[in-house]
Amino acid sequence: MLSLSIHAQSLNSSRPQVKIGGGWVQGSRDTNNVKSFKGIPYAQPPIGALRWREPQPVESWSGVKVTDRFSAKPPQTANYPDMVSRSAGQSEDCLYLNIWTPASRSGEKLPVLVYFYGGGFVSGDGSENRYDGSSMARKGVVTVTLNYRLGVFGLFSHPELTKESVHHSSGNYGLMDQHAALVWVKNNIAAFGGDPQKVTIGGESAGSMSISAQMASPLSKGLFRGAIGESGSILGTASPAPLNQAEQAGIRFLNGIGKRTIEELRRIPADELLNLSQPYHFPLTVDGYLLPESPELIFATGRQMDIPLLAGWNSAEVDYRSLLGTDAPTINNYQQKVRQLYGRHADDVLKAYVARSDSDVLRAATDLASDRFIVFNTWKWIDLHGKTNGYPVYRYLFARQPEPVVLSQGNGVTALGAKHAVEIDYGLGNLASNHLYQWTPGDLQVSAIMQGYLVNFIKSGDPNGPGLPKWYGMQSSIPKVQILDVNTKSEPEKNLRRYLLLDKINAEVGRSR
Repeated sequence: MLSLSIHAQSLNSSRPQVKIGGGWVQGSRDTNNVKSFKGIPYAQPPIGALRWREPQPVESWSGVKVTDRFSAKPPQTANYPDMVSRSAGQSEDCLYLNIWTPASRSGEKLPVLVYFYGGGFVSGDGSENRYDGSSMARKGVVTVTLNYRLGVFGLFSHPELTKESVHHSSGNYGLMDQHAALVWVKNNIAAFGGDPQKVTIGGESAGSMSISAQMASPLSKGLFRGAIGESGSILGTASPAPLNQAEQAGIRFLNGIGKRTIEELRRIPADELLNLSQPYHFPLTVDGYLLPESPELIFATGRQMDIPLLAGWNSAEVDYRSLLGTDAPTINNYQQKVRQLYGRHADDVLKAYVARSDSDVLRAATDLASDRFIVFNTWKWIDLHGKTNGYPVYRYLFARQPEPVVLSQGNGVTALGAKHAVEIDYGLGNLASNHLYQWTPGDLQVSAIMQGYLVNFIKSGDPNGPGLPKWYGMQSSIPKVQILDVNTKSEPEKNLRRYLLLDKINAEVGRSR
């Protein structure tokens, strides 16, 4: 191992090296002069006695740690066609992050994006092609992705864990990992040319839900100055469970697999534990520490972070089958399903999601299914943040529907818009690495527009800039939504009645619990 004394801090060499909190790291440089560092540890491996504990600080190392390959991804079983991982397999030793930087020297004070992956808190990792930071770095943004614990490893709560915690909490370990990574960025990103005072966090689906959680958490105040949320929040119907309910879910799991103590669980190999946990659900938790109260209450009373927010969703997050299942999309089946789901509110729902004939059902059922799945919760987050603290809120509707490659995507269902997660590649400038779609000049145009908005927002807190259609904030007298498509434009809010109705129903359900 080389002695540290002979190393010079440099981002310009073919093998760039920088000194960070734990020691020296060495990355690589591509032909566009983007420097990347992959697999940097930001916390100790959460294994053995550290399983189900908040992330612990990295132990220092000697010599130079070569960080030019992605680490292992968190243990997971779920897999989706659009999740193309470049990780080195999977392992419980997964708390690593990746950095792409255009800086030629440390201390350049470039804006920073920290992006959290989606996957329902049970799958995903920071190495996926669609999250690659090279394109954003070429636009002048230091980009960071990271791994956080998933499933039973990231969400498990139990009274024994609560008792052993100095914070008297358990669960939310994946959210704690994200927080630890943000602290790491605050302390170390200057070495890569980033400005710790100009950090924006972003994410999609579970990543977007994580963004809303970090905004609500008092632990993360001061760690970022802006937020980007794509399809998801932990408000509305996705509110975390109270700690005692989450602990009961943990007790059911322990009893269900025939174990009695946390010590026994910690001795089970990760792969075996992952398989044992598959039939069980572990919720996000109002743990009294990272989330001291209900996030919705925190936002409603203006105690979230005072920062600009850019957020929205896609025009057809899911299709009609998420509502009707295998039933045919007929008016009778649609009305029957709505009455089954909404009881005395069914007539109001049918008026808000109108289908007068069989031909209308695909659209109405798609809208209702999408709103139930993730749109309403995202709207609730945007709505409350825009009402409380006066910081700019920019809302979008991503409407570009790419053409799938028939052999890999044909499923016999006609899509009525942009489905869940398809916007990620557009916003981060990574269409070329996604082979599920036949990209056209129109797609490249939409990607340039969306990425332009995101880069501007990361740099200044405002998505507007030269060459881009004007984007109005939600605080205008007539709230407007930016429609992201080939003909990108600003339109007045059209579906407020739908969201207010779902909000009313959700509030009544909450009061009846």
